[in-house]
Parts: sequence; structure tokens; C-alpha cells
Amino acid sequence: MALQLWETLKESIVTYTGLSPATFFTVLALGLAVYYVASSLFGSPADHHQRPRDYQEQMQPLPPPVQLGEISEEELKQYDGADPTKPLLMAIKGQIYDVSQSRMFYGPGGPYALFAGRDASRALAKMSFEEKDLTGDISGLGPFEIDALQDWEYKFMSKYVKVGTIKKTVPVTEGESTAEPAEVADKDVPKTSEDDKDVPKTSEDGPSESTEAKTEETLSSVKLEDAE
Repeated sequence: MALQLWETLKESIVTYTGLSPATFFTVLALGLAVYYVASSLFGSPADHHQRPRDYQEQMQPLPPPVQLGEISEEELKQYDGADPTKPLLMAIKGQIYDVSQSRMFYGPGGPYALFAGRDASRALAKMSFEEKDLTGDISGLGPFEIDALQDWEYKFMSKYVKVGTIKKTVPVTEGESTAEPAEVADKDVPKTSEDDKDVPKTSEDGPSESTEAKTEETLSSVKLEDAE
């Protein structure tokens, strides 16, 4: 059946074009090639430059890193990549680095997106993606985990620009909190001047011993006068 169709096609080509089947298909192929070349040269400028333009937009140079100085962990969360106008930051052992050039890894949708906008020292040391390990607390890590964290730190120091540090919060102890009231209490206590020390104080319970002695002497003199 297929052979009969091919024979019929060849006879039709010879009848209607006057060309052999091989010549016909060669001319057809050349015509298609010329069409595609002409379309690429004289096609729509918008279609012709669409891909290079999109590529140039993706490859725009990154802005230079901005030094932030000392910021808190809450402020660092603003640089997790959710806002494309802000740099993408990440911290290791309290040191903040600009990882904007690796947005495909640390930006939204990247494999390490959870680490962006925070100090992920513990998670990097343990290679953990659990929420409890997304912290800068590295207490209790083993020697192998410390070495792994050190490797990450060397990588960041050599590849990315340091733009700041995380502000350390100093806990307030009970002694510091009670020191000020004690001082205030001392200020409220009235101090006795040196002049007041010389003034004799009257007892609240009754007359002093010197007053009683004078009273007894007066009574004795009265009795002697009466006896005379």
C-alpha cells in the first residue's frame, strides 16, 4: 500500500512539475531554508530581540554592598529576600554577609532559603533545616560540627562581603536591678549632723535620771525646813 502511494506521488511530481522526485525535494528543502533565513533577518524586531533583552534583565549588575554596622536579629529578618529591592543577607557566628550574588541558592525558592535573613550558624554546623536549629547559638556542638561551621565561615569570608554584625543583647541580672532601689533608700534616710550629736535627747518613756535626782534634793530640803 505504501509503495503504491509512493509510485503515485512520483508520477504526480513528474506530471505537474516536470521535475524528477529527487530534484523536487531538493528544491523544496532549499526553499524552506531560504524562508527561515529571511524570517530571522527581516522578522519583527520585538520578536528578534525578546530573548536577549530578557537575558540582559536577568544579568543586570548587582548594586554594591551597603555597610549596615550593628543591627539586631529582628532587623536582619528584613533582608531575607522577600523584598527584591533589598540586599540578601545572612549571618554566621554573628557576622553578617551579603549573599545577593547567590540569590538562586539563598533567595526565595532556593535550597538554602531558610538560612537567609538570620544567623543560621547552628543549622549550618549540623546541616539541619529544622526550625529549632535556625539560630546563632552554637553551644553544645561536637568537634565535627564545629569544623563544619568553620569551613562555612571560611567560604563566606572568601566569597562574600561582610556588611555588619549582630547586636548582642546583655541580660540584666538581679543584682543590677536591685542596686538602684538600695541607693534610693539610702538617700531617703536623713543623716544626723555633727551639731545634732551634742544635743541631749529626751527619753520618750519619762524624765531623765538627772531630773529625778534634782526632784529628790528639793523634797529633802523642804522636809528639813519643816523640821526646824
